[in-house]
Amino acid sequence: MEYRRLGQTNMDVSIIGYGASPLGNVFNVTDEREGIRAVHTAIDHGINFFDVAPFYGDTLAEERLGKALLTKRNDLFLSTKCCRYGNGVFDFSYHRALGSIDESLKRLRTDYVDLYIVHDIEFGDREQVLNEAIPAAIKVKEQGKARYIGFSGLPVRYLAQIARAVAVDVVLSWGHYTLLNDEINEDLVPLSRQKGFGLMNAAPLLQRILSDAPIPAWHNAPQGIKDMQPKLLALCQDYGMALSDVALRYALDNPAIATTIVGLAEPDYVEKNVRVLNFTIPDGLLEQVESLVAPVKNQMWFEGKPDNYIPKLTTV
Repeated sequence: MEYRRLGQTNMDVSIIGYGASPLGNVFNVTDEREGIRAVHTAIDHGINFFDVAPFYGDTLAEERLGKALLTKRNDLFLSTKCCRYGNGVFDFSYHRALGSIDESLKRLRTDYVDLYIVHDIEFGDREQVLNEAIPAAIKVKEQGKARYIGFSGLPVRYLAQIARAVAVDVVLSWGHYTLLNDEINEDLVPLSRQKGFGLMNAAPLLQRILSDAPIPAWHNAPQGIKDMQPKLLALCQDYGMALSDVALRYALDNPAIATTIVGLAEPDYVEKNVRVLNFTIPDGLLEQVESLVAPVKNQMWFEGKPDNYIPKLTTV
């Protein structure tokens, strides 16, 4: 396993992070015992960063991860979130963000987390995020219930805008450093170097599009993005490669990103992803991928409040 320092924290995190959302049955129904074995398999292979949220499975993922880490907590880095909950509920108020940590700590069976993240800030009112949710996270840090704080979201330019306005330890972006999208490099990477916050990437397989698994019916990607899946599968097959291996290896190779979070719930899938550490993308394949995806490269959907949408500036 390779480790990278997470910004200016004292955390050297595994470049593959364990995404615990599948423990909450987000994609498929997961057997609890199998999920716990997957967590232990990840630890055996050197994965030391675990990311979860009360939103995943309406607290189920936190419950299961807490059970799995019960005797292993001190050797690992644990991250959870606040402000997004089950059944489409968002609450970025100071009171809710401050109280949410105690609920999470109880489910996770620990007295602190290493990282407390304000979850999917694009769904909140900008002023409330800045003046209530993030200050509440700072208070949680002052109380010793979290060692570091940050925020997460999908629209990468909005994340950069908020990161310019506040001082946090970490920013978690998802879906913006994949074979289909590299917009994280435009604003967030240089800003992370300038301000010193750690940068994390999630969903390197773009919620299954960059794999051989069926794309979920709820997926919000434009149809042109979804239509890339069979074309990319065929191209990688011509090289004797699995698309998911190529996609994950590509994501891991960005040195500006401390950890890439992958959803894991089965021991065999953990083993498969860890093997990518010893995998090299064949010469010429990435060039063909770039050519194939060029018509839809960096085409992304937007989620959240319309007021938080920042269009990409184009030059003619």
